[in-house]
Amino acid sequence: MGIKGKSAIVTGGTKGIGRAIALRLAGDGGNVAVLGRDQEAATRTAAEVEKQGVKSLALKCDVTDYGQVKRVMSEVHQAWGSLDILINNAGMDRSQVFQQTDKELWDLLIDVNYKSFLNCCHVCIPYMIENKSGNIVNLGSDAGRVGNPGEVLYCGTKAAVMASGKALARELARYNIRVNSVAPGPVQTELWENLHPGEKGRKVTEAVTRAIPMHRIGTPEEVADVVAFFVSDDSRYLTGQVLSVDGGLTMIG
Repeated sequence: MGIKGKSAIVTGGTKGIGRAIALRLAGDGGNVAVLGRDQEAATRTAAEVEKQGVKSLALKCDVTDYGQVKRVMSEVHQAWGSLDILINNAGMDRSQVFQQTDKELWDLLIDVNYKSFLNCCHVCIPYMIENKSGNIVNLGSDAGRVGNPGEVLYCGTKAAVMASGKALARELARYNIRVNSVAPGPVQTELWENLHPGEKGRKVTEAVTRAIPMHRIGTPEEVADVVAFFVSDDSRYLTGQVLSVDGGLTMIG
C-alpha cells in the first residue's frame, strides 16, 4: 500500500493515534508533516518519521486558528510541491454529564474537534483541486455513531466530522479527491487514560473489554493501519465511507 513520494499532513501528530499514523505513512513511503501545538513533541515525532528514510516537517500549529493553518499548509506546499494527503486527527474529549457542562466547554470541543476539521479542509482542498487528486481521512469515533453518556459534546462533534466528510466526498469526487472517515472504538491512548483514571477507570476498562467481542482494547497502530488503507490505491474506489475500528464492539453496517 505504498504512497512513495506523496506528501501527507497529520494534525495532532505528536502522540497517540496521530503519531502512529505519521509513522505508518512514513513506513509506506510518504513524506509526513507533523502538526501539533507542542513544537518539541512534533520535532520528536518528525525525527522518528525521518528514520524511515522519508522527509518530515515539524510544524507548531493551533489548528483551531485559520491563519495558522493557512501558514503551515503553505509551508508544506512550498517545501514539497504538493499536498496529497490530509489526516484530520486533532481532537479532545471531556467526560461530563451534559447538564454540568457550560458554553466555554462547548466552544472548546467544537473548536478542537470540528472547527479544526473545517479549517484544514478549507485550506487544503484548493491545493488538491489544482493537483486534480487528493485524499482526506478524518478521525471520527464510534461515540459519534452510537452515542455515549457523559460525552454529548464529543459525540456531537465527531458525528459532525463524519457527516461533513460524506458531504465533502460528494462535492470533491469530480476532482479525484477522496474523503473517508475512520471511527475508532476504545483505544489505549493517553486520551483514554485521562478519561478513565484510577480504580474507577480500571473497572470501566475491564467492563468495556468484556463487551468487545475480541476482548481487548485497540492500539493506535491498528487505527493507523486502516488510515493507511484509505490513503492507498487499494481503496481507490472508496469515498464517503465510515469504518469502525473497534474489535466488533458496534458492528455498524
